[in-house]
Amino acid sequence: MRPRTLEAFLGQRHLLGDGASLRRAVERDDFGSIVLWGPPGCGKTTLARIIASNTRAPFLPFSAVMSGIKEVRAVMQDAERLHRAQGRRTVLFVDEIHRFNKAQQDAFLPHVERGTIVLIGATTENPSFEINSALLSRSRVYRLERLGDDDLAELIRRTLGDAENGVGELSIDCPERLVAELARQGAGDARFVLNVVETLASRLAESPAGARTVDDEMLKDALQAPALRYDKAGEEHFNLISALQKSMRDSDPDATVYWLARMIESGEDPMYVARRIVRFASEDVGLADPQALAVTTSARDALHFLGLPEGALALTQAAIYCATAPKSNALTKAWSAARGAIEQGATDPVPLALRNAPTGAMKAEGYGKGYRYAHDHADAVTDLECLPERLRGRRFYEPTTRGFERELDDRLARRRKARSKLSGDAE
Repeated sequence: MRPRTLEAFLGQRHLLGDGASLRRAVERDDFGSIVLWGPPGCGKTTLARIIASNTRAPFLPFSAVMSGIKEVRAVMQDAERLHRAQGRRTVLFVDEIHRFNKAQQDAFLPHVERGTIVLIGATTENPSFEINSALLSRSRVYRLERLGDDDLAELIRRTLGDAENGVGELSIDCPERLVAELARQGAGDARFVLNVVETLASRLAESPAGARTVDDEMLKDALQAPALRYDKAGEEHFNLISALQKSMRDSDPDATVYWLARMIESGEDPMYVARRIVRFASEDVGLADPQALAVTTSARDALHFLGLPEGALALTQAAIYCATAPKSNALTKAWSAARGAIEQGATDPVPLALRNAPTGAMKAEGYGKGYRYAHDHADAVTDLECLPERLRGRRFYEPTTRGFERELDDRLARRRKARSKLSGDAE
């Protein structure tokens, strides 16, 4: 069912629609090295094969999964000989190019620069992370999108009706609502949808003559589970955790529980999710609700004790608590400001008043001199300066007026006023 022409290709209209740059380049057989980046089942390999059918140059498919540096060098030598003998370039298609390491990718570079080969790389991972910058700078990246439900539904109809390449010879009747449901469950992956159609066809082929109608139970059984795209080390991993954190930060419990479920159901390590939620409790909630840290660490412990699936509820409780809690990044700002001061050279010795004097010699050196024991003073406030001289009066922690930090802001204001009276300085 792989389309063989641009007219039959489904999806990617932003790249292949009338007048689009990639379509014009393919039709003119005039294109440089390109990288096709997109999720599984969106048509990267199919598009490369259509390009192959439109080019006059020799086309060589190559798999990064099946090949190593030895095979890469052999292919490059063949392309070099052809270029010297006939002046013809070779179009080299490398599927899953992100699986090649740096040395293997480097082997392509001089041949791309000399025009010996035109490289077409296909990858599901972000090229910025997975492809050498030198090679990437000599290529144009085209972002392919996941197929829409309408595109997948059309693919299903074609497959059901095509007797030569599809399952049309079985005359399968699939109600349009089930076609739409399968397309929706396909999550943009044509390969997944075709596999389900193939499963349905094999089961219906074994049914009594005339029983060729797909029903809800058959589709549910063939689907088993929706196609969830995920890679624990790839871009989708970071996309989903980013969506979870931003949903919590935006105080959206519905989006929070959805993205949390997406990660867990896709097979993410639940303890990784727990660590990120614990961090969020300090980074984005902080002292606006000090209880958030206790809730999230308790959820982590519950997950460790229960495991999945039971522990998922503890994570849900912690995530929704953080989503609905008042927000403050004052802790993050305080920590960053303190680190920044240190990086800028504020590494002065500890003031003598703050140093312990366990020996007479240290006391004679002035250790502890001028220290004031807070509990001996009203409201446990003194005019003792605890920062080094160059940072005197510097404020690192500036509480917000949200949640519990409103109370902290009032407390600090009272402390500053009391210290001002004790020191006799104007605030």
